[in-house]
Amino acid sequence: MAETVGLLGCGVIGGGWAARFLLHGFDVRLYDPASDAEGLAGEVLENARRAYRRLTLAPLPAEGSLTVVASAEEAAAGVAFVQESAPEREELKRELLAAASRAAGPDVVIASSTSGLLPSHLQADMERPERFTVGHPFNPVYLLPLVEVCGGERTAPETLERAAALYRRLGMRPLVLRREVDAFVADRLLEALWREALWLVADDVATVAEVDDAIRFGAGLRWAVMGTFLTYRIAGGTAGMRHFMEQFGPALALPWTRLTDVPELTEELLDRLVAQSDEQAGGRSLRELERLRDDCLVSVMQALRTHDFGAGAVLAEHERALFAAAPDGSGAAADEAPLRLHTAVVAPEWIDYNGHAHESRYLQVFGDTTDALLRHIGLDLGGGSSYYTVETHLSHLGQARAEERLHTTTQLLGHDEKRLHVFHSLYRAGDEALLATAEQMLLHVDTRAERVAPAAPELLARVERIAAAHADLPRPDRAGRAIGTR
Repeated sequence: MAETVGLLGCGVIGGGWAARFLLHGFDVRLYDPASDAEGLAGEVLENARRAYRRLTLAPLPAEGSLTVVASAEEAAAGVAFVQESAPEREELKRELLAAASRAAGPDVVIASSTSGLLPSHLQADMERPERFTVGHPFNPVYLLPLVEVCGGERTAPETLERAAALYRRLGMRPLVLRREVDAFVADRLLEALWREALWLVADDVATVAEVDDAIRFGAGLRWAVMGTFLTYRIAGGTAGMRHFMEQFGPALALPWTRLTDVPELTEELLDRLVAQSDEQAGGRSLRELERLRDDCLVSVMQALRTHDFGAGAVLAEHERALFAAAPDGSGAAADEAPLRLHTAVVAPEWIDYNGHAHESRYLQVFGDTTDALLRHIGLDLGGGSSYYTVETHLSHLGQARAEERLHTTTQLLGHDEKRLHVFHSLYRAGDEALLATAEQMLLHVDTRAERVAPAAPELLARVERIAAAHADLPRPDRAGRAIGTR
């Protein structure tokens, strides 16, 4: 049975939390006084689904359900966790958090998404304030891993640990602060940059697009990998950070910046910011800009994953957890003949110029089916061994269209201690039309030694059980086919 979380607020941040929880199998009870809260949450969820389809092939749990409720108390009653994401007004947040604390179970952690308000102030009116913490995420919440966890004067240490553990289950990287401070860590850094950026525009030194270019073509690329201090350590050469600080530290006293002053937000400055921002957007809608942002973030995170560094390391760790949490094939399901291990929905981005799923997507579905088979036989992908596909023969027999539901079956044709010979079939749900088949040969590999090796006895025992269940199945008509002419 899915765990349920209560969410208070469905703006940009609250909607992002809803999507992240739902995609990780949590049921969500959402309270927001806006009449269109469910529609807004649905739009954000669709963006999140699209991003995750690009981000990872790891198996997400079954998506949770969303229920919109009429009060903060109803959202908090009977749930396992509460996340508040109301507008950044202290009185409003205190009122909602107090209401949630009266309705939630006595041990339920209650978190606030505040970007800068002190947790000691926010927990002041709560019942059992020791179970309160800040859990400050970053937009888009469903994609960026960072969440700042910060307790107040009355927060119990185990509350921070419990909140951080839950956020890790969502694929996030908790940054637990040692003590509370206004705006925490990340927003204090962002505020300094934002203040200087506004002065550059106000003084007509640069346009908003030029300021953004200075970041995205320069330091921003480094920050995604190294952050600030590691970047400067490298800049110090072989002598490291001490040399860098000795060389460039004195410049910090020079009047280069205007960080101690704030530009007056006059109508003239606001008009300039709005006009330049509109020009920079180039006529793209909010959702178009969000999808562009998500696609680029996915690409960066996937690139970092290949180096197991930064946000890529968080992604890789979360993928390993998702694979480990997937069903391992024990029990009666292992005796199905043939196996039914994978389902999919044809995503709109799979469709090519002919209006059907591109041929590469058929291979993707069959690859996902093979991964499901490996999990089914109990393969530990982090345990030093795996099966590698060394040969595939595909037959395309029908067309799949956007939003159609698909499922696959798998028949074990043969095996020995080093090989698996499998036959997958792809069907459209509903009419059960056969759309494609794939025959594959897999070799078991010792991934540490990088060579073919016999599989472990316990793995072979699972394969033997499946082979016995499949022994009486007729050989598929298309098995053993090769391309040829008559």
